[in-house]
Amino acid sequence: MTAVHHPSLADLTTTAVGGPVNTYVRAETEEEIVAAVRAADQAGERLLVVGGGSNLLAGDAGFDGTVVHIASQGIQVDHASDCAGTLLTVAAGHSWDDVVAWTVENERVGIESLSGIPGTTGATPVQNVGAYGQEVSQTIARVSVYDREAGRRTSFAFADLHFAYRDSYLKRTTVDGSPRFVVLAVHFQFTHGELSKPVRYAQLAQHLGIELNQRAPLADVRQAVLDLRAGKGMVLAPQDRDTYSTGSFFTNPIVSDDVIDSLVPANAPRFPVVDASGEPVQGSTKLSAAWLIDNAGFGKGFGLPGSRNERLGIDGADVAGGRASLSTKHTLALSNRGEARAEDMASLARVVRDGVHQVFGVELVPEPVLVGLSL
Repeated sequence: MTAVHHPSLADLTTTAVGGPVNTYVRAETEEEIVAAVRAADQAGERLLVVGGGSNLLAGDAGFDGTVVHIASQGIQVDHASDCAGTLLTVAAGHSWDDVVAWTVENERVGIESLSGIPGTTGATPVQNVGAYGQEVSQTIARVSVYDREAGRRTSFAFADLHFAYRDSYLKRTTVDGSPRFVVLAVHFQFTHGELSKPVRYAQLAQHLGIELNQRAPLADVRQAVLDLRAGKGMVLAPQDRDTYSTGSFFTNPIVSDDVIDSLVPANAPRFPVVDASGEPVQGSTKLSAAWLIDNAGFGKGFGLPGSRNERLGIDGADVAGGRASLSTKHTLALSNRGEARAEDMASLARVVRDGVHQVFGVELVPEPVLVGLSL
């Protein structure tokens, strides 16, 4: 366990914004994670838990408490059989994409469409990470945690996590990045096979050259997802300023079927809402936040000099001086162009959120955790 004073949150997040912290602790084992969290709690200090920093937008004033950086590593096969599948335990700090790569290489089925997502494994159940028709909740069996209120380790079975779209009980008990339950390890259950789960995302199926709900080789699905994400600036690349972001900044809004036709035109993309097991939920429909942003007049690169929302009469450079913009590849990502501060990112997010509401009456909700700032 390593303690360092006065680093910057900009160094710990994929947006590269955020001010200094009082104390930084890098915890590389479960024991070190528990010890660091317990020490901060006993000292009465504010606590911020950081993994890969890909789902965090931190304020310019920084954090006047302890930042615990989860850096534990390890993939362990607990049980494997052709009949029961594989039970896999992954340390909270392990790279998520490395886990996906392991499952594909070892013919474990269920998270191949979650390739290329930055961050650590411990963050995935909190947010119920999902993409291209899959959600991590569909393969989670149990999550091991440290309960800060009770001062002890415990675990949650799948049913106790109350997963929903980009949500979980773990997230609902987290305040300003400070969780009641600190994830120590995630336990997965996978089936075995060479082929993916049925592909339920039209763009992915088209890229693979298959029909919806058909299966494809695991490696092909992983590569297709990586290609699609890279084309949208959603795979981290130091030379590409579009990737200095939190990925998708807004969740796709879910609206009641009773009002959807009064909000968006018939040609607006619509997607089924599914529960934690992947079954359809009746009475609600998921809209595309990217489509709403684009059709409210915020095009790719809005915020850069020369960009303009003609529909609402907003010059892009007036929002954050060109320091922050929508990605030039995808309207759902907000990017640091090199000199942005957290407030520049927040200003851009506010303008986009308010503009979408003005045009469509739909409220966009931010996906990343906001610490030290608000929209």
